[in-house]
Amino acid sequence: MAETFKILAPCGMLGYGFPKKSFENGMTHHPDAIVVDAGSTDAGPHKLGAGVSIVGRQACKKDLELIITAGAAARIPVIIGSAGGSGAAPHVEWTRSIVMEILREHGIRGLKVATIWADVPHDLVEKRWKEGKCEPLGLAVKPLTEERLKATGHIVAQMGHEPIIEALKEGADIIICGRAYDPSPFAAAAMYRGHESALAYHLGKILECAALCAEPGTTKDCMLGIIEKDSFIVRPLNERRKCTAISVAAHTFYEKDHPYLLHGPGIVLNLEHCTFTERGDGSVEVRGSRIETTPVYKVKLEGAMKVAYRTFVVAGVRDPLLIGRIEQVEEEVKRQVAEYYEEIPPEDYQINFINYGLNGVMGELEPRPVPGHELGVVFEVVAKTQELANTICGTVRSTFLHYGYEGRKSTAGNLAFPFSPSDVPFGPVYEFSVYHLMEVKNGLELFRNEYVEV
Repeated sequence: MAETFKILAPCGMLGYGFPKKSFENGMTHHPDAIVVDAGSTDAGPHKLGAGVSIVGRQACKKDLELIITAGAAARIPVIIGSAGGSGAAPHVEWTRSIVMEILREHGIRGLKVATIWADVPHDLVEKRWKEGKCEPLGLAVKPLTEERLKATGHIVAQMGHEPIIEALKEGADIIICGRAYDPSPFAAAAMYRGHESALAYHLGKILECAALCAEPGTTKDCMLGIIEKDSFIVRPLNERRKCTAISVAAHTFYEKDHPYLLHGPGIVLNLEHCTFTERGDGSVEVRGSRIETTPVYKVKLEGAMKVAYRTFVVAGVRDPLLIGRIEQVEEEVKRQVAEYYEEIPPEDYQINFINYGLNGVMGELEPRPVPGHELGVVFEVVAKTQELANTICGTVRSTFLHYGYEGRKSTAGNLAFPFSPSDVPFGPVYEFSVYHLMEVKNGLELFRNEYVEV
C-alpha cells in the first residue's frame, strides 16, 4: 500500500462544468484516480421514470472529454458514479456512448472499459418483498403492491464499493457505474489500494460534491482528496477557494438524517469523534472516522412509475386588491371549474396554485406570509391524461384571467403572461413507487460487471 492515495474530483455532478485551470492544477498533483459523481434523486423521480439524463449530452461530453483524455494520458483509472443521473440501463448506455465517442475521436486505444449494471429484476424485488426482506425507506413511500410494482419502469439498486473494486481488480481503466451510493466510487478507489474504509468513505462523502465543502462553496469546481495512514486531507484546486474546519465539518453533516451516523450499503459510518484541523494552506485534515458493517447487508432500491400528466401556466399578478385576496380567488376559481366540468370525476384531476412572493417556497410552513407588491403565480393541473390536463388548465387560466373580484377597476385581465403560448403541456408525471431497502447476500449479488477492450 502506498503511503498516500490522491483522488481528483472534478465537480459535484458530471456535466455541471468546472474550470479547466483547476482541473489542470489537480493533475499536477499526480492523482491516483479521477472520480466523479453523476447522479442524484434530489430532483425527484422524473429522470428515472422517463429514462432521461439530468444534464445535456453536450455538457456531459464537455466534462468527460477533459477527464478521459487526462486519465488516459496519466494511466490512472476514471470512475463515473450513477451514470446519466439515475444509473438505470438507459442512463448507463447514454453515458457509455459518450465515453466511446470520445475515445474514438481522440484515437485512444489500449484501455479496458468496465460497465457495472445496477438494474434489478422486478421478480426478484417481488420475491424479497413477499419474504419480508424489502422495507420502505421513510413514511412518505406508498405501500408496495403487485400493481404498483408492475407499473414501475426500471428499478435500480445503489451499489457499494464491492463491484467497483472487482472492476479495478480486472484492470479497468474507465468504470461506468450504474446507480451507486454517492461516496462508493471514491471509497472503492482508495480501498482497492489498501486504505482504511472509514477514511475512504468519509472522504468520498465530501468529495462527491467536490468544492461544495470549500469557501465559497460550489459543485462546479475541482477538489483534491489525499488519504494518508490515519487521516485524509481535502484541498481546493482554485486559488479563490479555501477549506476551513467549519466548511468541511458542515459538509460532513450535509444530507444526513443523523448528526454523525451515515448509513450506506452494508455499512454505518460513525463520525462522532472526528476532528477537523486547518493546515494553514487552505486545506483541512480530518481524523477519527470510524466504520462498522451491518449485521444484514441492505441496499437501497429506487423505481418510478407514471401516475399522471401535467400542464402548467406561469403568470404575474400586480393589482394589490387581487394580491390581498389571492388565495380566496384561487379557491373560487377551483370551485367554478369543478362546477363547469361536473361530468368529470374529481379524482381524475387536481388543480394546484403556487404563489411566489407570498408562500410559494414553504407553503403552510411559511412564518411570514406577507405578500410583496407583485406575485408570480403558477397554475398546475395534474390529470389522468395530457388532453384532460390541457383542458382543465385552459379553463383555470381563462377563469382566473377574467374573474371579477370586488373592487376590480380593469376588465382587460388579471394576469400578466411572460410566455406565449401561456399553457405548457409538461407531459408524464412520475412518483417513486419503489424507494425501499432490500436484504441481499452481499455487495456483489445484484450487480453485473461487463468489460470491453478498446
